[in-house]
Amino acid sequence: MTPEEKHLWYDFLKKLPYHVRRQHNIENYIVDFYIAEKKIVIEVDGTQHNSPEHQESDKQRDEALASWGITVLRYSNESIRKDFNMVTEDILRKLGLDESE
Repeated sequence: MTPEEKHLWYDFLKKLPYHVRRQHNIENYIVDFYIAEKKIVIEVDGTQHNSPEHQESDKQRDEALASWGITVLRYSNESIRKDFNMVTEDILRKLGLDESE
């Protein structure tokens, strides 16, 4: 795992009330994190994901996962480093665990 993936895992995802799988296989894809109960994938993207080729590949991958009813949440390494609370709040909201609403 990258440092950002480790940070997200040890400081947040590991503590969720759901089983979170790391580096999980779904069909031909390996996803960073998968929460099966919610059919949510969490991807932590480095700067290589900014290239047009990678963006197209990510789009196709996200569409394939969506066709199986899986939602993909993407966060950049930079957002995890600089705005960790925003990332965790967004994940909680997507999981329906945000009690502030």
